[in-house]
Amino acid sequence: MNRNNTVSPNQRADFLDFQRRWFARFEEILDAGKSGPVWLKNPEIAALVADSLKYRDGKVYDLKAFTIMSNHVHAVFAPFLNFRSLREVAGSNPLKFESEAPTLGAIMQSLKGYTAYEANKILNRNGKFWETESYDHEVRNAEELNRIIRYVLNNPVKAKLVKDWRDWPWNWLKTQT
Repeated sequence: MNRNNTVSPNQRADFLDFQRRWFARFEEILDAGKSGPVWLKNPEIAALVADSLKYRDGKVYDLKAFTIMSNHVHAVFAPFLNFRSLREVAGSNPLKFESEAPTLGAIMQSLKGYTAYEANKILNRNGKFWETESYDHEVRNAEELNRIIRYVLNNPVKAKLVKDWRDWPWNWLKTQT
C-alpha cells in the first residue's frame, strides 16, 4: 500500500495473480481426491447432490452446469433476482419489487443443509458434511460463462478420471430447448 492507503494497480494485479495461483493449487489438491473425506464417490450420495441441484433449477436459479467430484462440487447457476439483489442494482431507486427468490447465501444454505442431512443418513453418521465456506464468482459476460462451464465440466478430465468430459457420470450440462 502507498501512503494514502490506496491500492496501486500493480498491487491489485499482484494480489489477483496470487489469488489465481492459490486457487489453482487448491483445485489440484481437491481434484486429486486425496484430501478430506471422499463421500461423494458413493453413487447414492452423488445422485442425491445431483438431484438436489436439478430440483432447484427453475425454482430459485437457472442451473447451467455442474460436476460432482469425490470431495467437492462445482455448480454454475444464475440465482433469480430477489429484492436485495435488485436494491444493489437499483441503488436507492424507490422501486417496488417483491420476490420470494432467495439470496445466494440462502440457496447454498438450503442445498448444503438438505444434502448434508440426507447424506449423513446414508452414511449412518452425524456431523459436518460440507465445508462452511463456498467459493462463488460473479460471471460478467457470455464468454466468461462459457469458459467457466468448460472449466467445470473438464474437472474430471483434468483429474485424469476420464478422457472426455461427457464420460463422467456426475457431469451435467443444460441443453438448450
